[in-house]
Amino acid sequence: MNSKKIAIFGCKSTTQLLIENLVDLVKIDWLITINENLASKFEVADYTDLKPICNQHDIKIYHANNYSLKSEIDLNFFTEEKIDLVLVAGWQRLVPENILNTFSIGSFGMHGSALDLPKGRGRSPMNWALIEGKQQFYTNLFKYDPGVDSGDVLDTFKFQITNKDNAESMHFKNTLSMIYLVKKNIASLLNADFKLVKQKSHITPTYYPKRSPDDSLIDWENDISSIDRFIRAVSPPFNGAFAFLNNINKIKIIEAQQFDTSDFGYSNDNVGTIVQIFPNNKFLLKCYGGLLYVSKYECEQIPKRNDFINNGKMIHNNFPRNEQGNFDIIE
Repeated sequence: MNSKKIAIFGCKSTTQLLIENLVDLVKIDWLITINENLASKFEVADYTDLKPICNQHDIKIYHANNYSLKSEIDLNFFTEEKIDLVLVAGWQRLVPENILNTFSIGSFGMHGSALDLPKGRGRSPMNWALIEGKQQFYTNLFKYDPGVDSGDVLDTFKFQITNKDNAESMHFKNTLSMIYLVKKNIASLLNADFKLVKQKSHITPTYYPKRSPDDSLIDWENDISSIDRFIRAVSPPFNGAFAFLNNINKIKIIEAQQFDTSDFGYSNDNVGTIVQIFPNNKFLLKCYGGLLYVSKYECEQIPKRNDFINNGKMIHNNFPRNEQGNFDIIE
């Protein structure tokens, strides 16, 4: 086992998956995480209690005093502990420069985008990749600096985005990419014998905006293909796409897919109308460009034929777009 002191930053199931795949390879000394109260306060999707796996593998746990790690308590912990190498997975926050400076080797995490860095820095890049209909995703293992995803890159892995991928499968693919990259590079990291590559300076960085649970409101002005991708993009472990049944009852659409571009005799129905209920309570919804097959949903009221689904009194958040029609913007 290694003589260097290693810590993992994270608070999600993806953090657990990384730990499970590394414990036979290296000794992990610390998990840096947050408690359930902080997770609730910051609406952390897929928050996971990692105490059981840490107990199983004799990993000590440090609960950050705050999620930004900007308290004196947190700085004192890292200064005294003298950690050599940090791996970040499922943390989703910057690490302050004064804490980064306490690590003898450095802090390494993953950030990816469909266009590769420095394009697509910022928040929720996998969700945005699905929303935009991208077909590939680059996962970068990079060294943290004080900026937003601006650190030098150690290694990169590219994977495919299929028309069946959703938020969960994208998270798994991205985590497997990091596991592969960490295993490939862990020996050189621990020996401090690695070469970093600076992000392309001739390319202007772009940044994706933060998404909140309210941003999962479906925009029914979009075509059926866009709505299909959107539902997959914000599906569990996120809060799920939602709208309102007959202006009153919130309906969360968890699984849906394009049914057909044919109207099956429903051409006179308005967009947003439930045109058919099947015996298993799954239903067809009229959209621009075709029918949406809704196979899994949550609603206090049971939908009926001719009910309609819309945004109720909520207003859809129209994020700004760049010249290509995508959502990554020059800062």
